[in-house]
Amino acid sequence: MSSLLNFKYDKSEKLKLKEFLRVDLKLSGRLIRGAAKEGRIRVNGKRADLKHILNQGDIVDICVQRKESQNIEPEKMDLSIVYEDEDIIVVNKSPGMVVHPTKSHPNGTLANGLLYYFKSKGENCIVRLVSRLDMDTSGLIIVAKNQFSHMALARDMGENTFKKGYLAVAHGVMEKPEGIIDLPIYRPGEGNIKRIVDDKGQRSITHYNVVENYDKASLISLSLETGRTHQIRVHLTHLGHPLFGDALYGEGFDDSNYINRQALHAYRLSFPHPRTGRIINLECDLPKDINNLIDILRKRANN
Repeated sequence: MSSLLNFKYDKSEKLKLKEFLRVDLKLSGRLIRGAAKEGRIRVNGKRADLKHILNQGDIVDICVQRKESQNIEPEKMDLSIVYEDEDIIVVNKSPGMVVHPTKSHPNGTLANGLLYYFKSKGENCIVRLVSRLDMDTSGLIIVAKNQFSHMALARDMGENTFKKGYLAVAHGVMEKPEGIIDLPIYRPGEGNIKRIVDDKGQRSITHYNVVENYDKASLISLSLETGRTHQIRVHLTHLGHPLFGDALYGEGFDDSNYINRQALHAYRLSFPHPRTGRIINLECDLPKDINNLIDILRKRANN
């Protein structure tokens, strides 16, 4: 793929370039202003002002690559790359890895590793996270390589064409084999990490389907209609089914002999490609620790 986005203006009526970019192409104002200021927008091969009037048949080019830097130390690490092209990269994140540097985790994050990877390939990219996962949640994370793809993916994230699927191992057997959890999630206090179900919170919707039942445990497939912090963990805990290994929400359960982190894995992603609109479908296998947990639960159920 090229670093240029190419569009043909095929309308008979005349239209300002700015309106075409904003209304027809649905580009953000920030992207439009920056690209115009830096001379990255051209019409028929020539640099164009945003007030330029387009005629039918005009070719509009936008260069999506620009020189950028990020205050993150590049670190060499093994990354499990599931998909990559010039616009996006999707990585299967290991459990125990923070996605972006913080005061308590300045190094060893996914962003540190990605920045090293980009530089080793000679790609002038910064790390633009489209989705995030908790440190102890494993699975697929999508990262945009340029401002355009980040804008497009963030815009599409609330649409039905953007889907995220999870697998979780929870305590107990769900009352119904499938269903929708529609309960508001609230943060009770600014410094509180833990969330709760409360009418004061934001509407939160989780779809679930039980894949397999064990002795007092279940493997559950889940998809999110909303993307609240800790949504799956909060919803399942509220129903009396906290995740195995969840130190924050699994009060009263000691799962240290089974798994040392919450048994939650983002195994599926489906989304429209920011440039082509083609639906990208990706999946990754369960990690070793969750597979080990399932093996233990199956053996326990058969005894």
